[in-house]
Amino acid sequence: MSLLDRLERIFGRFAVPNLALYLVIGQVFVFVSRMFGLLPVEKLMYAPVLVLQGEWWRPLTFMFVIPLPQGLFGYVFTAFGWYLFYMMSSAMESYWGVFRFNLFLFTNWLLTAALAFVTPYTPVTNLYILGAVFLAYAFINPDFELLLFFVLPLKIKWIALFTWALYGVNFFLGSWGLRLQIAAAAITFLLFFGSTMLRGARQSQRQSAARTERAREQVQPRHVCYVCGKTDLSHPDLDFRYCSKCAGDQCYCPEHIHNHAHVVASEDQAGH
Repeated sequence: MSLLDRLERIFGRFAVPNLALYLVIGQVFVFVSRMFGLLPVEKLMYAPVLVLQGEWWRPLTFMFVIPLPQGLFGYVFTAFGWYLFYMMSSAMESYWGVFRFNLFLFTNWLLTAALAFVTPYTPVTNLYILGAVFLAYAFINPDFELLLFFVLPLKIKWIALFTWALYGVNFFLGSWGLRLQIAAAAITFLLFFGSTMLRGARQSQRQSAARTERAREQVQPRHVCYVCGKTDLSHPDLDFRYCSKCAGDQCYCPEHIHNHAHVVASEDQAGH
């Protein structure tokens, strides 16, 4: 039994179905309240130094804070992002089960919140936690198509590849606080998909070796004249034959099948 199976047997009853739905509802509530000035969003954001000052709720509430968009397109994009997050999360919950999807989000959140204490004055966002769900879904469903700009169909695996590249750029060029948030998302992804990726790499290596072997067999001639070296590849129109009077399996082209010195077995071969 795997570690995940054991954890599920022990803690599975505490898993929350439709966790992504509650997260989206909370984000919408905070978003609307912030638009109308009903909620001081500064009290919900997370920086470890504030937790050390006694504001213990911040590692939880920052999950409900998203940036306010600019313009109509920004609002449409935000709504579409909520829809995608819920759709992908629901699909992963169905694929993994409630407990494992909960564990994926919890692990990412915990790593993000904990690593942030390395740079306690750096504000922490939920961008990379939510992004990890997208990357996980893309890994499970690489051929799923999204309409880029609501027009151009594009397989999600290419968007995920671009996202990984963007994460890499931000990791090398960003601050240490940003690097730790990206590292938390990447570590979570590897914890859940690393073994699958390793098995896929090994299988791909075996398949590549098999293809190479088949290609090598295809380019090697099956028949080679013992006298002149002509082959069925260099002279595919010739009818190659084997001499029954020669020791071993000696092949000859039509010109030499009746015109050659017979190969005689050596004493060692004769003894055997």
